[in-house]
Amino acid sequence: MIIIHNMTRPKYRPRALAAQVERALKTHPVVVVSGSRQTGKTTLVQNLPSSEKREFITLDDLDALELARKRPEDLLARAEHLTIDEVQRVPELLLWIKRDVDRRRRRGRFLLTGSANLLLMREVADSLAGRAVYLLLSPFTGSEKRGEGGVPPWSQLLQCATVGQVMDTFAGGRVAGLDWRREILRGGMPRAVLSRTVSERTSWFDGFIKTYLERDLRDLSQVASLPDFRRLMGLAVHRIGQLLNQSELGRDAGLSQVTTHRYLNLLEASFQTHRLPGYWRNPSKRLIKAPKLYWRDCGIAAYLAGLKRMDDPQGSPLLGPLLENLVFSGILAWRDATGARSNAYYWRTAGGAEVDFVIESGQRLLPIEVKTSKRIRLEALRHLEIFLEDYPRLAPFGVVLHDLDRPLALTRHIVGLPVGGFV
Repeated sequence: MIIIHNMTRPKYRPRALAAQVERALKTHPVVVVSGSRQTGKTTLVQNLPSSEKREFITLDDLDALELARKRPEDLLARAEHLTIDEVQRVPELLLWIKRDVDRRRRRGRFLLTGSANLLLMREVADSLAGRAVYLLLSPFTGSEKRGEGGVPPWSQLLQCATVGQVMDTFAGGRVAGLDWRREILRGGMPRAVLSRTVSERTSWFDGFIKTYLERDLRDLSQVASLPDFRRLMGLAVHRIGQLLNQSELGRDAGLSQVTTHRYLNLLEASFQTHRLPGYWRNPSKRLIKAPKLYWRDCGIAAYLAGLKRMDDPQGSPLLGPLLENLVFSGILAWRDATGARSNAYYWRTAGGAEVDFVIESGQRLLPIEVKTSKRIRLEALRHLEIFLEDYPRLAPFGVVLHDLDRPLALTRHIVGLPVGGFV
């Protein structure tokens, strides 16, 4: 059977992106939900309020796959509103979808899911420009893990203009959050989150990496040596939060610069990694502009770093970078799920001043430092203060996310917030 009805499903945990998908279906003929394999795209589209009015087809089904390749027009004629899962398996199908849309431009006609970045696949001759809206499903946020279907409260922070307003917004004592040490290892991939034991989670990560190397990469591009690619992944994990030096990484992996560049692009195209650009606005200042490297899912990064069997990664030199990664994953999920017209950067001067993250939202900047410690010394705030001095009109205050359970005013212009509430 091609069309699937009434599948037995585990208890659904609401996803923050669902509202964005429903809004897009009301305005665009094609909506594409992308994301890494196993982030829950299929479960999301099957549980949308509008899903009962749509026919669901998955190209993981061999009959559907054959029909899509040999008689795509018949596949697209199955219903007025179609959801097609894993569309990247037949890239040429997008050309038939384009023709269908051009003949009759009907809102919500196609809802597509794909585990590879369709905009970067070589086989896709047309990206449906002007016809489709592309949405990205991130791994679970802390709120989604709790079954609340939300994202970290960055929007609320950006509405505040002073530290006092931040304290009022997050008043009431303890801020709801998760144990960030545990979440570093668990990450946000649904199957890993729902694993009952460490060994079960480890087995899932083992299978995920194997499937990623042997199937997902084949869908995107030919990789001459999977062991070389796997070695590059392991080395890249140990550079989380660091400036990305491709020449150095390639030398350590024993790969040419061209191959290293290509493999890094494949990691990003398949939603495994993200290169965070540097922020610069004042051309008179010498700022570092090379990107930093982060992983989309912190749990996968921790697994690749060899922390898969540690219940508590305390003491690992990667503890700080992995916590940064956990927070950064939440920033990306917030941006993508809310449709916020915001960008994320890091900030670093040639003199060594550095801020972990800067959120730019309109004419507003929010500098963010991430720390593993409970107590923050005043000298640790110096780089945030330099940033605030450089951008006084755009950045009225800065934030330190660290290991506490309630808001704390650190200075007149810097506030400490529980890191567990922003993952």
